[in-house]
Amino acid sequence: MESVITKVRGVVFDPLAKESFGAELAIDGGVIVAITRDPSIVSPVILPGFVDSHVHIESSMLTPMNFSTAALCHGTVAVVADPHEIANVAGRAGVQFMIDNAQGAALKFYFGAPSCVPASPFDECFEPFTPEVIERLMASDDIHFLGEMMNFPGVISHSESVIQIINKALAAKKPVDGHAPGLSGDGLKAYVSAGISTDHECFTLDEALEKIGLGMKILIRDGSAAKNYDALHPLIANYSNSLMFCTDDCHPDELIRGHINTKVKRSLELGYNVFDVLQVSSVNPVRHYGLNVGLLQVGDPADFVVIDSLSDFNIVATYIGGRDVLKISQIANTISPSEFSYVFPQSYDSAKLKLDAQTESFKVIEVINDELITNWLTVTSSSKELLSDVDSDVLKVAVLSRYKPNEMFVGMIKGFGIKRGAIAASIAHDSHHIIAVGADDRSIQQCLNFIITNRGGICYFDGDSILGLPLTVYGLMTNTSAQEAATAYHQINSKVIADGCALKAPFMTMSFMSLTVIPHLKITPSGLFDVDKFNFTNLFI
Repeated sequence: MESVITKVRGVVFDPLAKESFGAELAIDGGVIVAITRDPSIVSPVILPGFVDSHVHIESSMLTPMNFSTAALCHGTVAVVADPHEIANVAGRAGVQFMIDNAQGAALKFYFGAPSCVPASPFDECFEPFTPEVIERLMASDDIHFLGEMMNFPGVISHSESVIQIINKALAAKKPVDGHAPGLSGDGLKAYVSAGISTDHECFTLDEALEKIGLGMKILIRDGSAAKNYDALHPLIANYSNSLMFCTDDCHPDELIRGHINTKVKRSLELGYNVFDVLQVSSVNPVRHYGLNVGLLQVGDPADFVVIDSLSDFNIVATYIGGRDVLKISQIANTISPSEFSYVFPQSYDSAKLKLDAQTESFKVIEVINDELITNWLTVTSSSKELLSDVDSDVLKVAVLSRYKPNEMFVGMIKGFGIKRGAIAASIAHDSHHIIAVGADDRSIQQCLNFIITNRGGICYFDGDSILGLPLTVYGLMTNTSAQEAATAYHQINSKVIADGCALKAPFMTMSFMSLTVIPHLKITPSGLFDVDKFNFTNLFI
C-alpha cells in the first residue's frame, strides 16, 4: 500500500534560516519530506511547535496523559519534565509511572532523573536517589537529563555524593539542570564549573546576565507562583541564544488558559523579533536537550503549530509526528486508586497545634506574592500561647510529615491574608508533607482531616464547610481531566481569595513554604529552617 502524503499550506517561519515564506509542507510517515515555496500563500501561519523547557507535571495535579490533552491545545509539542515530586514520594517506581503513563500520549515527554531526592540532607523522602540510583537511571533511554541540582551548597562545598551524581549524568553525555536562586560570585562560578548548564530561578536581570556570562542557559519562568517574565524579558533582544521559556509549576486552571504560547504571544506584542522569540520557545530547548522534535526542516519530524496570525495568535492546529492532534478525540485517562501504594499519615495529634510561648519574640516567615523566596520577621508578643492573629496577618502554619508517624511542627507565617478558616494540601515541595495555614486551630484540623481521609488533596475550610479536591494518585495528582481539575481548583482557589487571601496563588505559594533550598526561612516537620545558614533555627528568640 502506498503511503498517503499529508499537505499543509501556510506562511512558514523557518527558525533556523530566520526567514518566512508561503509554502506547502509535504508530510510522509510523520516526517517533512518537502517544503515547496509558493508566494501566493499568505495565510495561515506555521511556526515550530513550542517546548516547555522545565516543568514538573505533578504540579499541574494531572497525570501525564491528561496534561498532554490540555497542553496540545496551546501549540505545545514537547515538554522537558523533571519528575522530582513523584520521585520524592514513590522513588523509582514513581518515575517509572510517569514514563509509562506518558506512553501513547500525543505530546512528546522527555523525562529526567531527579538529582536531589531528598532535596537536601534535612528533608525526607520515600527512597533516596544515591549516585548508584542515578547511574542506573542515566543508562535508560527514557531518561534524557539530570534534573535541577537544588543542593547548590553541596555543589559549592564539593560534597562527594553530589559531585558523583552530577558526574554520572556528564559521563552519560546528558545535560545537568540547575537551581541556584540568587547565587553569584565565586559560589556561582564553582556551581557552573561542576557542569551545570541551566537555571530557572533568576529573578533579576543582573543575576541572569552574570549566569549567561558564565555560559548558562537562562529559563524565563512564568508559572503559577513564580512569575519572572516581567523581570527577564528584556534579555530576549540581545541574548535569545541563551534563553528558554518554562512554566516550572503550573496549576490546572492556568494550564487550561494557556501555556508557552502565552509567552510567545506576549513577547511579540512587546515588539521582539519573531525569530528571536522562536529561538527561545523552540530552537534552544530542542538543541540543548537533544530532543527529537522538528524545527520545520526537510527530514525533521512534522512537529509544528498553525495559527491564524501573529497578532491574534489563535491556535488552528497542532501537528505532532505529522498528525493534527487537536482532531484526535481525547478522553480523560483514569486509573484506579488501588493501583498505588504510598506512605501517607493515617492520623495526627491535634494537641501539637498548640504553641506555648517560650520567649516574647519569635520568628515569622513572610511570603512574597509571585515569588518562591521568603523573608523573615521578628514579632514580639506577651501572650503565653501563640495564636493566629488575622488582624496583623500572622497566622499559624503546620507541616505534618508524610513519612514519620505523628511528626509535626507549627510555626507562624505572614502574607496570606486569610481572614477565616484554613487551607491545606498534600503538595509541599519537595518532600510533599501535608501543609496547612489557618486563622484558628479548629479550621486547620478540619483541613488536615480532609487530606488524611482522602490520602491526598487540596482543600479550604471557610469556618462552616469544606471545599476540596482529592488527589488519589500518590497524593499528588487527580484522576480527572484537565478541565474537571481546573474547574474544581478554580472554585477552591477563587473562594480562598474572595474570602480575603492576599495571594494570587495561595496553594502554589503555600506548597513552597517547606522547601529548604529556596531562601530564606522555611518550615519542615522537624522545625524552622534557615536556608541561608542551611540549618535548623529556633522559632523563639
